[in-house]
Amino acid sequence: MSTNLEILPDDATEYRTKEYWETRYSKEPPEVSFDWFKSYKELKPLFDVHLPDKNVSILVLGCGNSTLSEDMYDDGYHNITNIDFSETVIENMRSRCKDRTEMTWSVMDIRDLAFPDRTFDIVIDKGTMDALMCDEGDVWDPKPEVIENVKKEVDEVMRVLKVGGKFIYITFGQPHFRRRYLERSCWEVKIETLGESFHYFFYYMTVKFADEVM
Repeated sequence: MSTNLEILPDDATEYRTKEYWETRYSKEPPEVSFDWFKSYKELKPLFDVHLPDKNVSILVLGCGNSTLSEDMYDDGYHNITNIDFSETVIENMRSRCKDRTEMTWSVMDIRDLAFPDRTFDIVIDKGTMDALMCDEGDVWDPKPEVIENVKKEVDEVMRVLKVGGKFIYITFGQPHFRRRYLERSCWEVKIETLGESFHYFFYYMTVKFADEVM
């Protein structure tokens, strides 16, 4: 079952607020799902290339009620940690996925991760950073608050990834707007393009060495 369009916000800036998501998830039954951008089936050819080892430890940022983690689990990726700042959706997803016993769910802010350094092999962001940027303002001159929020997310990703680990970010954000937020000395930003008439982008960054967050 997909999201009822009647509960989508009139103002896209609401996507970045916890209040909007708590209200939305409280109105939706646990079986409802909503996926930003591409489905796992559409992303699978890229996942097969970039995540060939299905025993890796994976962190999914801002999981929401997407079916991504469920579909990955059913495809053999079992060591998945899902986080979201909405208590309601985490409880709903924990209930919905109770039979997928090796997958975990935690309430957490992507800008302040409660994990030790070098915990995960893979971190995935599928549209979550885009929600943070819904009040970006001028795309060529973003608001300081947006820059700071995105920096906190990427810095935390860099901190919890193991050396050799990979950050995967899936978005409609074009490289000339998004690359600046992702660049770090410890990795190189690489990009795959998906879609034909409307493009989505699959950014991937592999940690080459441990770097201090500045």
